[in-house]
Amino acid sequence: MAVVRLRGNGANGVVRPRPRDRGARGGGGSMAGRVAVLAFCVAGIWSAYIYQGVLQETLSTKRFGPEGRRFEHLAFLNFAQNVLCFVWSFIMIKLWSGGSSSNGRAPLWKYWGVSVTNTIGPTMGIEALKYISYPAQVLAKSSKMIPVMLMGTLLYGVKYTLPEYFCTFLVAGGVSSFALLKTSSKTIKKLANPNAPLGYTLCFLNLAFDGYTNSTQDLIKSRYPKTNPWDIMLGMNLWGTIYNAVIMFAAPLLFSNWPYANGFEALRFCQENPEVAWDIFLFCLCGAVGQNFIFLTISRFGSLTNTTITTTRKFMSIVVSSVISGNPLSLKQWGSVVMVFLGLSIQIYLKWKKKKGRDHKE
Repeated sequence: MAVVRLRGNGANGVVRPRPRDRGARGGGGSMAGRVAVLAFCVAGIWSAYIYQGVLQETLSTKRFGPEGRRFEHLAFLNFAQNVLCFVWSFIMIKLWSGGSSSNGRAPLWKYWGVSVTNTIGPTMGIEALKYISYPAQVLAKSSKMIPVMLMGTLLYGVKYTLPEYFCTFLVAGGVSSFALLKTSSKTIKKLANPNAPLGYTLCFLNLAFDGYTNSTQDLIKSRYPKTNPWDIMLGMNLWGTIYNAVIMFAAPLLFSNWPYANGFEALRFCQENPEVAWDIFLFCLCGAVGQNFIFLTISRFGSLTNTTITTTRKFMSIVVSSVISGNPLSLKQWGSVVMVFLGLSIQIYLKWKKKKGRDHKE
């Protein structure tokens, strides 16, 4: 989704809000108060993004109306998310920033370039649901560490530890085995155009574009230190709205055989099937609300806590999809899922251990 991606978050990490001191990470206040806030954050992130996943899967697989038509315009979700998150971030800035000076904050035009990849990447991730199941998409997009370590080793000569390579092996092995195992016929029937190689390719391209988006947003944050997450969310979604509006509404008017998503057709489908419009609205609202809880988690407890919460959320999304949405997984496929999340869990543990060592030295 074209929302602010925080490092350690699921779609898709962006810029982390910097805690002002240790108390901002949860050091102040009673233990009971900290636990209550943490539980509130976990409940918020889990409920927002798990329900968003259910809605995303519903929109990509369900047949609507008396004719049983599919909603083929999945890229429209990205446009709708841009619009709602732009409005949401604007409101949040007005509520929390008040009349504070814009000095030291990145101007809106700084986001026009990085918004291109932030428009293309999430769209590819959504389009992948036409070709692979939702659990497969979640699993593939959980393997972000693989391209990061690969690029780090090949381009920058970064050396990783043996446990880090072991984590990558588990994740890569789990995703690969899941992709090679036979998908149930019930799941395949729900897909618009079953095509596993194309679906996984779109997911990995999504990760590649996200990697560029994340690093560029980090650069913007370092050059303009007073820029906050809502500023980034506003700038990214402003340009994302403009780009998607041109692609989905202006281009179809100029080219009669426009091959990409047609915004007019998507709106017409929503008009004919109001439940689709409602699902799209809830889908976008879940993304915006989920960002609030992510900002709160990182500001109070740090990015590692957020990473832990969002990783477990991904696992629960697969469980919910399998149990509620009717995507049965075989025992071997569950083994692949466990393999991936075991690798991610070890990676989180290594980060916690490294952080604890740094804090002890301080």
